[in-house]
Amino acid sequence: MIYYPSYAGGGMKELFRKVGNRSSEFYPEVRKVRRDGSYIYEEFMPTGGTDVKVYTIGPGYAHAEARKSPVVDGVVMRNSDGKEVRYPVLLTPTEKQIARNVCQAFRQAVCGFDLLRCDLGEARSYVCDVNGWSFVKSSYKYYDDAACILRKMFLDEKAPHIYTIPAHLPWRISEPAQPSDAVRNRKLGTVGIPTQSEELRCVIAVIRHGDRTPKQKVKLKITQEKLLKLMLKYNGGKAHAEAKLKSALQLQDLLDATRILVPRARSGRESDSDAEVEHAEKLRQVRAVLEEGGHFSGIYRKVQLKPSNWAHIPKSSGEGEEEVPSEALMILKYGGVLTHAGRKQAEELGRYFRNNMYPSEGPGLLRLHSTYRHDLKIYSSDEGRVQMSAAAFAKGLLDLEGDLTPILVSLVSKDSSMLDGLQDGTIEISEAKAQLHDIIISSKVANGGDPAGFPWMVDGADVSTNAAQLLTDLAELTKEITSQVKRLSDDENEEVATDSDLPNHPYDQAKALWRTEIDMDRIAAGLPCGSESFLLMFARWKKLERDLYNERKKRFDTTQIPDIYDSCKYDLLHNSHLNLNGLHDLFKVSQLLADGVIPNEYGINPKQKLKIGSKIARRLLGKILIDLHNTRREITEVAAESSTRHDPIVVSSTKRKERCYHDSVRNESFEGSSTDEKSVDLDSHKETKYCLDPKYANVMDPERRVRTRLYFTSESHIHSLMNVLRYCYLDESLNGEESLICKNASDRLFKTKELDYMSYIVLRMFENTEVPLEDPKRFRIEMTYSRGADISCLEAECN
Repeated sequence: MIYYPSYAGGGMKELFRKVGNRSSEFYPEVRKVRRDGSYIYEEFMPTGGTDVKVYTIGPGYAHAEARKSPVVDGVVMRNSDGKEVRYPVLLTPTEKQIARNVCQAFRQAVCGFDLLRCDLGEARSYVCDVNGWSFVKSSYKYYDDAACILRKMFLDEKAPHIYTIPAHLPWRISEPAQPSDAVRNRKLGTVGIPTQSEELRCVIAVIRHGDRTPKQKVKLKITQEKLLKLMLKYNGGKAHAEAKLKSALQLQDLLDATRILVPRARSGRESDSDAEVEHAEKLRQVRAVLEEGGHFSGIYRKVQLKPSNWAHIPKSSGEGEEEVPSEALMILKYGGVLTHAGRKQAEELGRYFRNNMYPSEGPGLLRLHSTYRHDLKIYSSDEGRVQMSAAAFAKGLLDLEGDLTPILVSLVSKDSSMLDGLQDGTIEISEAKAQLHDIIISSKVANGGDPAGFPWMVDGADVSTNAAQLLTDLAELTKEITSQVKRLSDDENEEVATDSDLPNHPYDQAKALWRTEIDMDRIAAGLPCGSESFLLMFARWKKLERDLYNERKKRFDTTQIPDIYDSCKYDLLHNSHLNLNGLHDLFKVSQLLADGVIPNEYGINPKQKLKIGSKIARRLLGKILIDLHNTRREITEVAAESSTRHDPIVVSSTKRKERCYHDSVRNESFEGSSTDEKSVDLDSHKETKYCLDPKYANVMDPERRVRTRLYFTSESHIHSLMNVLRYCYLDESLNGEESLICKNASDRLFKTKELDYMSYIVLRMFENTEVPLEDPKRFRIEMTYSRGADISCLEAECN
């Protein structure tokens, strides 16, 4: 049995011997391990969704086959004869030594064992099961090898003087060969078409997550003794240390304390000041979020308690005084959870990639993947919505079945240092936002482009010329929406007050993480979509209204424009049944402003965009370069060995040149980087790989391989990567080299105002097999991009 952690959605998968076409079953409601007897629990090891079966014939021989692991979706792949599909794979020298050690340790010449190839920082292999007297079920190669080994043993024993063994073990092909599925000149859908002699070698995609709920944050000062004691309980009793509450047990303690405090902080009394009313509203908001539970799944799974003031009280021993916190700041983060629409977007995009990014007809990619000629790795940031998007995409790409939790744990690797955060560009982003604020408030925006006809070269390009007036309209429309939602929230509060005797439900961390189906009953009842209450919806809009315009300082905060646009778009998509008046007008105004604000937050001019983008996406860019050069190196070495098999000097020279080139690129990619490189798989030997053994694979074109690397991340990294690709030629070190992107493509990118959910950038490497091996034109890279989910229906409705 496999028990999944709550941050991945929870649940349990039961593995069993194959029954029909099933080998496992997933139970999402089981979230606790068994404690009714003696059981051994050990850490789960992700293997990329593949198991390796190794069969020995004496310590000097090992045959390995790979199959789809039952932990992925539990569906058994079978051939036309009804047997489980397995393909021979190559063992590494370390794995061959493992086979030798197992054979000798168990004193079992004919032996079989299961091997797990894990990628826990560095690729390593572990033996998880040993079975004596095991044979390969259907491999002529295996039995021919066994005959040769037995013959050698007999001759060694009885007639060593006449012993001889062929240099190459025999291989008899008596099975019909599979039809060729080489990725050649086939229909490519809407993507570019390769030439007659080109083959696809590598696909690298950087993809934004799918549609999500708005991200939210609540800050409030706490002085209540119960909450201060809770902070000391989880920060080790240190007066100046902050506490982070993440686990279900910790959040349940906070929920219990909040439930006690909320009745004491009833808002609406005439004696209450504005500050007291606001504090009571925030406490109710905290309770509402914790009671829904699922909002802590994904990126926002924590509450921070930071002490801000202290008092001195006598020690319990009576000797002297001790310092204790008297006030603290509570920061609650929630929202940002993938919606039902986001999951469907990711699955659909995965299917689109399968059918269009790989130039083949029919199940070409699935055939490549199942025969271990498709080297696939999926990376994700630490955010829950990004991980879920990656899992849903993999489900569509590989045509998998079942729940997302097993797919996520089996196929998706987290790499927060490469795909998370803006720490490296924080200062520059703050400067860009400040400059952008001045441009919007003053409406000093250039009306035209520069003399050369490059409109994107001016400061604050895309910002509307009447942005200041639009900002005023935005504030008024936001107030209207907030007032309407408040009336709905007040009605809801009256209903809750009449049901105050209902039992309190415990906090459930994974409650809504996988809630990806539309709750039609809630919509029919006129409630907000998902698990959001009117109270939380009002808190969302009230915060936006308050943060957009400071009444006391008479000052706008332009950084709130993207959040208002995001919240407005969410309600139009998911809460249109609430019929909020003015929401369509708010969408049009916020979209006009957001189209100018969002791209310019990552730099108000090309040089600033390049500087910020190179800092945020530095590690991702380095990894992409390594991926491309690993692909080129491997393909070149294979081609050199096949074309110059009788000229080892040429082969050695080619390998040496490629290795030197690869090392120089690797050093240049990360020169000057202050970040830790160990957390990123920079070289191919650190990534777990399953390579088809071409000697006896019994498939056409067994050496045909495609490398796929998928990187799922957030909007900031998509913008940063795109800016580097667009403006890298402006770097002084390049001395005026041409742009990677032509003028027409730059015009199209400038007109693309938004990189929405599931937007992506794809780099595909093609090899021209008719060009000489040492010619730089043998390889070419094609870049495609998509603005993401289509919102034209919203735009048309609003117009």
